Amino acid sequence: MRSKTLILLAITAIAGFAPHAKAAINLGTAGNFAVLAGSTVTNTGTSVIDGGDIGVSPGSAIVGFPPGILMPPFTTHAADAVALQAQSDLTSAYNAAAALLPTVILTGTDLGGLTLTPGVYFFATSAALTGTLTLDNQANPNAEFVFQIGTTLVTAGSSSVVTINGGPIPGSNVFWQVGSSATLGTYTAFEGHILADQSITLTTGATMFDGSALARSGAVTLDTNSIVNAVPEPATTSLALLGGGLLGAGALGKRLRERRSRSWAPVCT
Repeated sequence: MRSKTLILLAITAIAGFAPHAKAAINLGTAGNFAVLAGSTVTNTGTSVIDGGDIGVSPGSAIVGFPPGILMPPFTTHAADAVALQAQSDLTSAYNAAAALLPTVILTGTDLGGLTLTPGVYFFATSAALTGTLTLDNQANPNAEFVFQIGTTLVTAGSSSVVTINGGPIPGSNVFWQVGSSATLGTYTAFEGHILADQSITLTTGATMFDGSALARSGAVTLDTNSIVNAVPEPATTSLALLGGGLLGAGALGKRLRERRSRSWAPVCT
């Protein structure tokens, strides 16, 4: 309890200084994918994928669509030039996120119950989320959150990531750089882009909004999930530069709200 209090005091102190420099994580063409894997994409149940393509490279297997649903106009890319380029861009984004200077060290601290402001949060080893993590954008449309995780990211069942005081797509500026693999527990409600060196597993009913599941070398495994990617296509502009005038934030927000109305509730078999 004392360690969590000290961490929260440190976070509050940092928030009192000048705004953090923008992380400027650029997903490149990887931002066009809601799901991207290195070896295989495997789905069980009626998962719904929207806001981006499904891809795999250098592997070629995309299994379970149908019964999984990829919303039009998005498509699949298996071991083709598009998926290969997306993996290259993912590697660049992953390395850029890993190279950022941390603003807060959270090693050994559960993310559940914390309220964080924009910054770069570092875990030397694993990161866990039990309960609710609140991300406060502080009314800054360019606010970014980067989580540098040395090994695994694991969320407990029914955990959630909630963004407040942001724009129409606040989760799109959240990045999870995971040194090995990420697992979202049953019915976790997650936000942001997972950039995993190895694999990503979404267990039954887990959802991702304003984000994507991007794995460099391993598999992405789905089970009756919903993923809505928030990066508009083509995604070749740095997320730090997304502004209302540049991308037509009103129209983009409307499009995402329409997608959420189709996909928000966990789908059931």
